[in-house]
Amino acid sequence: MNEMTPTLLSAADTNLVPVYAEIFLLIATSAILLIDMYMKAGKRDLTYALSLLAIAGCAVFSFVDFNAGTTVFTFSGMYVSDPMSNLLKLFTYLATAMTLIYSRQYVGQRDMMSGNLGGEFYVLALFSMLGQMIMISGNSMLSIYLGLELMSLSLYALVAMRRDHAISTEAAMKYFILGALASGFLLYGMSMIYGATGSLDITTIGQVTSAGQADPMILVFGLVFLVAGLAFKLGVVPFHMWVPDVVQGAPTAVTLLLGGAPKLATFAIVIRLLVEALPSMATDWQQMLMVVAVLSLAFGNITAIAQTNIKRMLAYSTIAQMGFVVLALVVGNIGGDTTDAAAAYSAGMYYTIIYVLTTVGTFGLIMMLARAGHEAELISDFKGLGKRSPWFAIIMTILMFSLAGVPPAVGFIAKYAVLQAVANAGMVWLAVVAVMFSLIGAFYYLRIVKTIWFDDAVDTSAISTPLDMRIIMSLNGVAIVVLGVIPGSLLAICYSAMQATLVK
Repeated sequence: MNEMTPTLLSAADTNLVPVYAEIFLLIATSAILLIDMYMKAGKRDLTYALSLLAIAGCAVFSFVDFNAGTTVFTFSGMYVSDPMSNLLKLFTYLATAMTLIYSRQYVGQRDMMSGNLGGEFYVLALFSMLGQMIMISGNSMLSIYLGLELMSLSLYALVAMRRDHAISTEAAMKYFILGALASGFLLYGMSMIYGATGSLDITTIGQVTSAGQADPMILVFGLVFLVAGLAFKLGVVPFHMWVPDVVQGAPTAVTLLLGGAPKLATFAIVIRLLVEALPSMATDWQQMLMVVAVLSLAFGNITAIAQTNIKRMLAYSTIAQMGFVVLALVVGNIGGDTTDAAAAYSAGMYYTIIYVLTTVGTFGLIMMLARAGHEAELISDFKGLGKRSPWFAIIMTILMFSLAGVPPAVGFIAKYAVLQAVANAGMVWLAVVAVMFSLIGAFYYLRIVKTIWFDDAVDTSAISTPLDMRIIMSLNGVAIVVLGVIPGSLLAICYSAMQATLVK
């Protein structure tokens, strides 16, 4: 009998250095879960502190990799550490840490930290972040899908955490069912692309499709399902139906986990699966995304005007904001100059980062106004905030200006960067359409500002929040202005990171 020759793994296949952050987070989260078992009900200060320390440890590893500026593959090419992934991970850590800080008082005042429920909120948030990290660095359809499911399952559980709360339970059911459907679309699209190319590796798929060695009919069918699944994860029209119901029904702390950091991971897998894996089909998927972008801008902005629940309003706002991100993907010149492509996609990455930082602060303020037995979910709950707390009223005004794209808030620079990329691609009409719908969207953001400063307060009670939350909220608001006044550094970092990713 012939003996089978064993396949030896190379040093590059077993290089664990690029994965130190993920390994550290997995070990730390498992340890936090065990330690939390011995915490008293309702007393999770140690769990909270350890969770922040775990995130800080991940940031150290990723910052070292980002500072090195190199691209490293490991696990037989299934995982990549490049400037784009490390930059997005750093902002993922920041968004998740801010979310935990903003949520601390909120979850402590509700039935999310009592009885049999302990530190699961923090542990599931960390596991969700681990899934996002795997998505961001995935260089194989298999690893991307595993990261996506780890993130999604954690978020499903978080939405359903308030088991005795009917609205939250309903939101969890909708999110789970529609999320499973979207995952099916994505997985089916991946399987068809695998069937056409014979590989799950992103780099190999890109080479095979660019060489014209794959069946174009199968690729087109796979692409349609792939775009549908990605559109669901972005929350854009026509796959937006879950966004308003889940955002409104989930506890506000969980809403923030849904609407913040996961957007960064979703942007990363869009770049991996479309830009890197299917560059030869850019004409096809860019046309689909163009329709998605225009519909999202129109539907999101127009529908948000009619909302009285601020969480639901922000949900429709998210649909419109993601439409802007998709615009940047539409105009990336894959087949042409890499510099033009890097400019367009870096504008999309910059927009996503700014949107996440602004959204985290906005929902943080909503939780700040909430108290035990009362959810500050209506626009009317912000009446008279300027008199109750002038400083936090100013911060909320800055955040609304940023979402609306009003200078000097950084949201104006983010919108300008995307519109400039669209105009440079010769699609001036598309830029005009985006500006028109942005003007419509400015109405409901400025309505919040009017409510804060010119309406009489319904609730005159003092706003009581922990010191760490006040400090981070203040820094959040100041950062939105500083980045708006001095935008060059972050824009340049996004551009260089994207350019390094496209040419690797």
